[in-house]
Amino acid sequence: MPGSIIARLGALSAVVLSAFAAPALAADVHPGQAVYERNCAACHNAPEAGSRAAPVASLRQMDARTLRTALTTGVMKGIGDSLSPDDLRAVVDYLAVKPKPVSDNWIEGARCPADRRTVDVNAPIPSGSFGIGADNRRRLTAAQSGLTTASLSRLKPAWTLGIPNATTMRSQPILLGSTLFYAASQASTLLAIDTGTGCIKWAAKTPSGIRTSLALGRLGKAGPLAVVGGDEGGHLQAWDVATGKLIWRVDPRHSTGGVLTGAPVFAGEKLIVPISALDVAQAMRPTFACCASHGAVSAVDAATGKVIWTWHATPEAKPLGVKNSAGIEMMGPSGAPIWSTPAVDMKRGLVLTATGENTSPPATGTSDSVIAIDLATGKQKWVFQALANDVWNMSCPSGRESRRKPGPNCFFFEGDSVLRDHDFGGGPVLFQAGGRTLVLAGQKSGDVWALDLKTGRKVWSDKFGPGTALGGVHWGIAADETRVFAPIADPGVPEPLSASGVHALDAATGKRLWSWRALPDCSEARKARGPGCERAGISAPPLVVDGAVLAAGLDGRLWVLEAATGKVLASLDTAGPRDSVNGVPARGGSLDSGGLFAGGGMVFAGSGYAAFGQPAGNALIAYRPGP
Repeated sequence: MPGSIIARLGALSAVVLSAFAAPALAADVHPGQAVYERNCAACHNAPEAGSRAAPVASLRQMDARTLRTALTTGVMKGIGDSLSPDDLRAVVDYLAVKPKPVSDNWIEGARCPADRRTVDVNAPIPSGSFGIGADNRRRLTAAQSGLTTASLSRLKPAWTLGIPNATTMRSQPILLGSTLFYAASQASTLLAIDTGTGCIKWAAKTPSGIRTSLALGRLGKAGPLAVVGGDEGGHLQAWDVATGKLIWRVDPRHSTGGVLTGAPVFAGEKLIVPISALDVAQAMRPTFACCASHGAVSAVDAATGKVIWTWHATPEAKPLGVKNSAGIEMMGPSGAPIWSTPAVDMKRGLVLTATGENTSPPATGTSDSVIAIDLATGKQKWVFQALANDVWNMSCPSGRESRRKPGPNCFFFEGDSVLRDHDFGGGPVLFQAGGRTLVLAGQKSGDVWALDLKTGRKVWSDKFGPGTALGGVHWGIAADETRVFAPIADPGVPEPLSASGVHALDAATGKRLWSWRALPDCSEARKARGPGCERAGISAPPLVVDGAVLAAGLDGRLWVLEAATGKVLASLDTAGPRDSVNGVPARGGSLDSGGLFAGGGMVFAGSGYAAFGQPAGNALIAYRPGP
């Protein structure tokens, strides 16, 4: 399970319910305090190192909508379901930041002049998905991006758009000509932005906040050009790029226990949709019947949104004949969620995806795996399992060396699970190596794998650092014509064990070419920009542009590295307060998840990621080369 699950869903993780009733509250004590203390405090008041639980300070930066969504349709729906309506309202009101009321002036005040509001639907599409192309390489040429290696060394801030009441900038935008499409999830708004000035061409209120990165493509042979993304309610939304009108909203999931996290990808007249699962966090509730939901990949008709086929990561869960310490019947197998964007090989008719850990036994052969699926039928072609028997949920410690005691839904603790949570948080990458095609993938263990596309057999592998539940390789890798670039996060890993930074390997042979270490800068000047200076690792996937690698740091720094040598060509600091074009107070924070995006001669960064003590932020920042 990717470490950012709590931030990505803006969630409240739960804790063992107290066996004692809360004492009577004084008249001046908020009624939500007792609800919080019973259900949340043990996890959120002092999260252990590497915990996915957001510190209470981060929760208090979230608005009521974000918290309510987490408890009603998000990862903590199980906890929300266990609360009375009054208790749910009380705990949300107790925790939520009390922002100043925001009108639509944050949009209207930044509207483009009438002559700049047109979206050119005939403009070239330099990138159609989170992986840039269907091969997931996250590679843009100079012609595609309008940027060169030399110009990237001269990047300067161009404009900043502030998103009201936001703490997390999770979605990667997508570009069409001079229009940047961005999903402001916490504002439940989809934006079409002029890349030159940051003014808004159109803005659409979404039925539910779009939480995945966006895909851009045509809905069928003769259908309109659309941006597509998955929302907090588990639905897929398709919007007309020219008008900002909703075309369809469908549910591609096989069960309501699924959640959409990885971006969809166009594959001809299909959309390939990865599906993750909620049970990994809900397992912290002792009365939760752990665990039943599992990962999947669905193919939907791009024109209508109708599901064509679904590949399931595990069989349907059944009662295991075991009860936890709270007397609840346990279920399994479950898990193997898919958090990332798949790759698609249109020539061979294959979908390549990668999975996470099982969340309850029995362990399956499809967890922590890279899997090839037939594009036409949804049938599994082959599976490569990188780590067997990784059964884990948030009721469990991370690794047997942890001092944390297992909770009731870690009922399998005395078994033989490795308890690592070392899944694949990033999608596979297709790479041409001479006469054969390789499948490249990075794992939270710090491993980088190269597999033969035809057979799924290992060609080579390497490992950087010890790996952690937050990466190792967290959100994915990138590749150019000869090299693969592996980012390492390694939060909390001390020197000299840490491998935080970016590492380049020969993609064909696995030979190490260079390593660049991302080291903390906690000078007084950096501390003045805000908290989080000690978290210097690279969690987001890199972006390759011309002969440069763009890397996004958890501490908010943006790095431009020479792809051939790892030499630092430029660094920019996105953290701290910034002036915005729409008058909303903007502040940069951590760079995570969605990473960086480029096109039209510009680089874009969504700065702010409120999880695990990482700095919150609400700034969409655009850079262009200076003289």
